[in-house]
Amino acid sequence: MRNFSNLFRIIQRTWPSMRRWKSDKKAKNTFKCPKKPATVYDCSPNMIERGINAVDPINVDLSFPEPRVVIIGAGMAGLSTAARLFDRGIENIVILEAYQRPGGRIHSCWLGDVVAELGSHSKEDNCATHPVYKLAASEDPPRPGVPAAVHSRGLFTRAVSGNMPFTPTITAYYKFRQIEEEADAIYCLGGSKQHGSLINFMSLRIQQELHQFPEEHQHDAARIMFGMCHMLSARCGSDTSMLCADHFGCFMNMAGGEVRVPLGLIGILAPILRKIPEGAIRYCKPVNCVYWGTCPKSLHRAVVVTDDGEEFPADYVVVTISLGVLAQNAIKMFCPALPAAKMDAMRCLGFGHCNKIYLEYDRPFWYWQQSDLNFKFTGSELYSRCDWTRGIKSLGIVSNSKHVMCCWVTGQEAIFVEGICDKDVAEGVTDLLRCLTGTCVPYPVAILRSYWSSDPYFCGAYSFDNGCSDGSAQRALACPLPGPNEPIPPILLFAGEATVPGHFATVSGARISGVREAERIVQLTVHYQGPPVPIDMVKQLENKEKEKQKKDNSKEDDNGD
Repeated sequence: MRNFSNLFRIIQRTWPSMRRWKSDKKAKNTFKCPKKPATVYDCSPNMIERGINAVDPINVDLSFPEPRVVIIGAGMAGLSTAARLFDRGIENIVILEAYQRPGGRIHSCWLGDVVAELGSHSKEDNCATHPVYKLAASEDPPRPGVPAAVHSRGLFTRAVSGNMPFTPTITAYYKFRQIEEEADAIYCLGGSKQHGSLINFMSLRIQQELHQFPEEHQHDAARIMFGMCHMLSARCGSDTSMLCADHFGCFMNMAGGEVRVPLGLIGILAPILRKIPEGAIRYCKPVNCVYWGTCPKSLHRAVVVTDDGEEFPADYVVVTISLGVLAQNAIKMFCPALPAAKMDAMRCLGFGHCNKIYLEYDRPFWYWQQSDLNFKFTGSELYSRCDWTRGIKSLGIVSNSKHVMCCWVTGQEAIFVEGICDKDVAEGVTDLLRCLTGTCVPYPVAILRSYWSSDPYFCGAYSFDNGCSDGSAQRALACPLPGPNEPIPPILLFAGEATVPGHFATVSGARISGVREAERIVQLTVHYQGPPVPIDMVKQLENKEKEKQKKDNSKEDDNGD
């Protein structure tokens, strides 16, 4: 018994002091702790996953109200804030999105045989800065396949018993590549199918090659070659004969069969959206004004009013709108207006203009070109041109596509190109291609392009450092209002890629900022044991306001009589 008592005291000291939020909503967001000895056991699965949302194991009756949070914008920053808050147990949340879709500047569309990324895009050379990648790479001990992992001489690893022998793995790997070359010669460009389906051909060839291995190595060789064959199937879909239509990116399993759809960058939002309950995101709700602090609507800490007149009271407002919208509408969007320090931070940062133009062709004309059709241009190479094409920074074939090219336009030309028709865009790109190649390049059959600069809910594409290279401007923009030295707890919180030094203009920056502000709300809720203003006080103010309105109405009635 003495050992058990000592163990229990150690658990009490090491177990973090947890709290459970209690929402002011009537049914969905109210946590009621069952008053029975099994309470700690029932809530224990939430301890790791939801952190401070778990019940205090010492006092099961300890709970406090849940703050009301309004998030402006359903981009990566806003969705990351909401998902983290739901993970931590704060569910009294509403997300106001001006568009009918989530994602913000992540916008993936289909064109021809590719996913066209009209907004943000992924790059292999910057994956180390992505927060999801960093989470995987910082594991201790690290998993194989990530930086800092200790790799043995074996190339392949069994899931249970460790590394495979080195020599047979090398042989199996090159045997599979040899089978791929044979399949490519038979099935290239939709060749004759008299040999049967590609997957059957490869399976038969793999079985033939396995007989060449010693008996003790056949099992490992089969794992390697069939595993690599499954990787091809996963990348191109259930029909392995469509290897030439391969797509890289995120894939989604659809109901009704083994169908995989390449989603593009929008696919990274799927695990975040799954954490947010249905109805928490209010689409087509552009924000008109945010009343906060000393505004006349002081009954609540803040009130967010949308264009249709609907009001959303809040204890915290997380602003995730783009820097362009924030700079243009800061004066009229906030009451009272943002302080001078915040406006100075916006002036120190620039908001760039960039648009993408995807062009689809009826046939891959570049197969007959002797020169490479992937061009990169510096600021002066196209300066002699007298039209908008002088702003093109890159022009090339979309990876893994046989029909689509992509053109990037930046600067003032990116603003100009949004105001011209598709016919003029096709003329400009085709004329440039003909000048660069010296051949008669055909016109595209379809065009898909972005309009980030003229869109009133974005006003540009990305933020950049406009001289404040030490990151002070991003930190000043991220500082909540009121600030940390003010007696009033923060009301306005700011997130987005422009608020993270070193990660601005990136999706990872938006993700980091959203998680940062969610944790700030969690810490404030723990500190104040609920909303900064007690709910009882809010109810008293509401009752006083109602009584005042009744008196005013009665006076008006008396004057009318």
